[in-house]
This record gives sequence, C-alpha cells and structure tokens, in this order.
Amino acid sequence: MATLSPSIDHTLNPSLETSRSSHRGSFAIMTVLFFMWGFMTVFNDILIPRFKEAFTLSYFEAMLVQFAFFGAYFIGSLLYFIISATTGDPIARIGYKNGVVIGLLISATGSAIFWPAASLASYPMFLGALFVVGLGFAMLQIAANPYVTILGPEKTASSRLNLAQGFNSLGTTIGPLIGGWLIFQYFAKTGAHGADSVKVPYLIFSIVFVVIAVIFYFIHLPHIGEGKVEPGAGALKYPHVVLGIIAIFMYVGGEVSVGSSIINFLGQKSVANLDAVEASKYVSLFWGGMLMGRFMGAVELSELTRRNKQIFLALIPLAGLLILWSVRGWGFVQYYFPFLILCWALFQLGQSRAARTLMIFALTVVTLLLAAILVGGTVAMWCIVAIGLFTSIGWSNTFSLALEGTGVLKSQVSSLLVMAILGGAILPPMQGAVADYTKNLQLSYIVPLIAYLYVAFYGLYGHRVGRPREIAA
Repeated sequence: MATLSPSIDHTLNPSLETSRSSHRGSFAIMTVLFFMWGFMTVFNDILIPRFKEAFTLSYFEAMLVQFAFFGAYFIGSLLYFIISATTGDPIARIGYKNGVVIGLLISATGSAIFWPAASLASYPMFLGALFVVGLGFAMLQIAANPYVTILGPEKTASSRLNLAQGFNSLGTTIGPLIGGWLIFQYFAKTGAHGADSVKVPYLIFSIVFVVIAVIFYFIHLPHIGEGKVEPGAGALKYPHVVLGIIAIFMYVGGEVSVGSSIINFLGQKSVANLDAVEASKYVSLFWGGMLMGRFMGAVELSELTRRNKQIFLALIPLAGLLILWSVRGWGFVQYYFPFLILCWALFQLGQSRAARTLMIFALTVVTLLLAAILVGGTVAMWCIVAIGLFTSIGWSNTFSLALEGTGVLKSQVSSLLVMAILGGAILPPMQGAVADYTKNLQLSYIVPLIAYLYVAFYGLYGHRVGRPREIAA
C-alpha cells in the first residue's frame, strides 16, 4: 500500500491555498452537521431528569444516560483506530463525505429505537438506543472535525473549528427550549407521561438524519487530504497528541458533568428551587453562552484585522444581551452582563493565540466551579450557568492544537481525540456518585473542577511537549 508523502498536506500545497474561497461553500454545508448533533446531544440533559422521575433512579443511575451516549463515542472511535492501525485509515479510502453519510444513518437507526423503548418502558433499551446514536455521532466527529480544520490554512484551524462549533452551540441553545417544552409540557398535556414523552421527538430526529444523509450523498465536497495511509499507530508517536487525548477526555467530561447537572442543581432549595421547566431555560442559557463564546473565539483567532476583531468581539455579546433582554427582561440580564464583560476581557488577554486562550478560559472555569462549591444561592447558580461562556473554546482549541503538525495522520489522530469523548461517559457518573455519597450535589462539582485544571495545563504546556519550539509557540 502506498504511503502519502507529507508534502501533499494542504498546508504545503499552493493550489489548495489559492482555492480557499472555493471551500467556503463546503464549510457552510458542514455547519449543518455541527448544528444537528449539538441540538441532539443537549437533549440528554432533558432526558436525565425525565428518566430519573419516570424510572425512579438515583443520580448515578440517571447519569448512565451520558455513560451510554458518550461511551459509544469511545467504542466507535476505538474500533475506528484499530481498523486504521491494522489495515489503514478508513476515511482515506471512503472519503469524508461517505464517512458523514454512514454516521448519519447509524444515528437515524438509534433514534428510531426510542419508539419501541418507550412502548416497552425499558430504561436499558433507552440506553441501548442512545449508544447507537452515539456510535453514529462518533463517525460524524471523526470525519467532520479534521475536515473543517483542513478547509484552509493550519494557523487558522482553531478559528474555523470555533465557528463550526458556534453552530453546534446554536443547536445546544435551542435544544433545551424545544426539548423542555416538548417533553415536560406538550406531550405531558396530551397524556404522554414519563418515558412516552420522548417518542415523537426522536422519531422526528430519525427522519431528519435520513434526509440529511441523502442530501450529503448527492452533494459535491472537495477531496482534501484524503488518501491511503500505511497501517500502524503513527498518531501516538506525537507526545502532544497523547496529552491532547487526555485533555479532550477531561474537557468533555467536565463540560458534560456541568451541563447534565444544571436542572437538578437549580432545583435544590439551597440554590434556586426551580422546577424542571424553568431550570431547562437556564440550561439553554448555559449553551447560549457557548454559542457566543465560540463565535467570539472564531473572530479572535481568525485572520481579520485587529480593528474588525474588536468590532465583532463587541457586537456578538451585545447581540446576545439584546436577545436575552427581549426574552427574559433586564432583571435576568443584569446577572449575566458582568460575565460577558469578563469574557471579552479574557479574549484580549488571549492575544489571538489558541493555547494561551485555552489556558486562561480553563482557569476561569476552575474559579467559577470553586465559587459554586463554596457559596450557595444566587451566586452559585450564576457561576454554574456562566461556565458555558468560558468552556466555549475548549473543544475547538484543544482539538486543533492536538491536530497541528500531524499531516496525513489527521484522521487517525481525530479518531483518538474523538475516542477521548469517553470523558463524557465517565466523569458525569463519577460526579453523580460523589453527590449520592456526600448527599451534596454542590460539592460534587469538584469532579469537573479537577478536569478543567488539566485542560489549563494543556493550554499552558501540554500542547508543546515534543514539538519544535518555533512550531509549538
């Protein structure tokens, strides 16, 4: 089997640099995927309290929703890596587009299983359905993330991935609002109580996935960076990749732990004493913060002039504030406004450097979690909700830093990084176990706090390990 020479990597290919504008349409198409899997992933945060009530579960048992879903990422990515190491990179053979189509069809199958699971009122079957959906999303992540990073120069890969993830966050922002209304209100009123309330939403998801798969099958996407790669685990020879795998594990685990616990956390009498419907609106704000933060990250790490960067960095949070004010009123906005100011200031400190920004934002999340643990009431509530703003750039910056300098091994590296989404399966149940053992959900935030400390380390030093100084800077 022929091996691709690193010289064909797009960063060294002038013809690909000059055709950058031709890739904008492809990038726009890929953002549809990021939106869709963001919309569906956040539905897990709605399923957890729904299933906890319907099946009378403990916190640990309810968090198995995330274990099944994100555990599938690990299994799917592990299988991909084994195939890549033994026979060569699958995406190098089938192409990014076909990888996306396969992932969509697998996710459609998993979504369809929700119907019999609800009919039988089987929690294990629900977990199995989520596992299948997660397998499909694993394939989507392996194909889509590296594809977005190579649709242009490597130095702005973090900017493109942040922008794509911004559309992912648009889905996670809208998801809790629609999911909370459908599952806790609409289908409850029509008599579909408990597990039955998820039947129709996931049937719709299944149909949408099939439609998108058909569309992707027939559209044209450029074949960038695809080709056969020799068998072997070459991706593991890079120390910054190995440390990046751990960083993704910690980041995803920390983010999912916080997002998954918000509804139950805000329902605590010592915090806000909100019902599930009202608390789900704050979950939406958590992901809305991610939306603003990722769009701001895309701007700050782009090739825009400094003046234009400052204009957009001001306009994005301003637009978010106006929307928030129109929907919730000033009394709601006044608590969130200081965090937006802080976010803007931290982007200035980041100096348009992906690693530096990652470190600063991760340390900010650590500080907010510490405050939420030590202080109760309104302060704890807003510290947790505001974490969405500061965890926003974590995935994109970590992923792109780990991919840097890996050439034709990008898909294999991507499979390892997606495998590390296992953190979303491991850390939430760990947090749930801490909450059950201590009888204190607030104290359980020590789990994501430790995770974000490692992410800060990767931004400070881990991404540079084993790399030439001038490249790692």
